Amino acid sequence: MKMIRVEGVVLREQPIKEQDRLVTILTKEQGLLRAFANGARNPKSRNLAATSLLTYGSFSVAESSSGTLAIRESEVKESFFSLRENLVALSLAQYFAEVAAELAPAGDPAGEMLPLLLNAIHLLSLGKKDPVIIKAGFELRFCALAGFMPSLVACASCGTYESETMKFCPVSGRLFCENCTPPETFVPVSLSVVYAMRHICFSEPNRVFSFKIAGEAKEQLEELSERYLRVVSNHNYKTLNFYKTMKR
Repeated sequence: MKMIRVEGVVLREQPIKEQDRLVTILTKEQGLLRAFANGARNPKSRNLAATSLLTYGSFSVAESSSGTLAIRESEVKESFFSLRENLVALSLAQYFAEVAAELAPAGDPAGEMLPLLLNAIHLLSLGKKDPVIIKAGFELRFCALAGFMPSLVACASCGTYESETMKFCPVSGRLFCENCTPPETFVPVSLSVVYAMRHICFSEPNRVFSFKIAGEAKEQLEELSERYLRVVSNHNYKTLNFYKTMKR
């Protein structure tokens, strides 16, 4: 039986039988990893804490000859316990986990996806940064990492870098200047929104959430990033609906 050691964030936990769990973990080296944790729901289990939703931990995983994975040992590295004290932040973190479970690769390296998710959850747990900035930053950057990088460098038609207002097409992810007419549905966007989107997609990994935006521009950025994610993933996120209910 082959043994592997991974670190990652638990994205999903599914009860199996009376005391077992099937967990989905986002790891850097293996991408999405699904493994059984026998007895993990038993209050006395050493795997109880580490296999809980949104926990970052290290895992010793056994792989059988049939390819089935089972967690033998685990250790909590960060539980983000303070999230439980803020239901809005918790629901947003759960949404991030659902996005990752939908878009991250299975069995292949996930690259920057795990650090991005960890950073986003960490910022939510601190409660010091605007959740809208964290949400938009996570959505657009995760789309880019998943192979859905929007085309934001210049107008897709004439190559103009910027105009007073620009047009973004959520379906194709293309940007157009004010003088060009997109061949598809578009949303007029201000330059501040364009700058924020460019920063999210092109900045260094540790600076994804280091931008400022306010007022109508912030609302527009939140709407566009969410809409683009929905289009490219073609998925209805139940946790997103719950987050919106909680933030009212």
